[in-house]
Amino acid sequence: MSPCVFLDRDGVINKDNPNYTFRIEDFKILPGVIDALKQLKSNGYLLVVVTNQSGIAQGLYAQPQMEECHNYFQQQCGHLIDHFYFSPYHPSVTESLSRKPGTLMFEKAIVKFQIDIKKSWMVGDRGRDIIPARKLGITTIQIGDEIEAKEKADFTASDLLSAAKIILSNR
Repeated sequence: MSPCVFLDRDGVINKDNPNYTFRIEDFKILPGVIDALKQLKSNGYLLVVVTNQSGIAQGLYAQPQMEECHNYFQQQCGHLIDHFYFSPYHPSVTESLSRKPGTLMFEKAIVKFQIDIKKSWMVGDRGRDIIPARKLGITTIQIGDEIEAKEKADFTASDLLSAAKIILSNR
């Protein structure tokens, strides 16, 4: 069984854009992200991205555009991400258990990579990232300054590098 750090994408890895991030030129990696991923990887964590990409269902962009962003990020970080799980659905178009706050993306990763949930973490910037992790017994960190009291995480951090320090000091 392997420990894992689950990561939301927009707002954790790259700058969040209310109009969606689906072009490489708009995919701005946040400061400290690559260093954080290197530290986590070198300490034995699997790194799995779980991201809602509802712009696909809404017809705003296509899956290949999203995949180009993921490939670009992998190139920039030295292929540190073990897997990207994404949910292309949006409630206005179609419902899906994979869309966060659902747990299906997490469950797929847990089975595929034999993840030890008791030693795993979820880092997200919204309550919808925290809810599925909490349901599965995964320790949570919410980053950023838009902390939602209702879905308060186990820990808070200003960015992914700060979150990595919390994770590594609580091994």
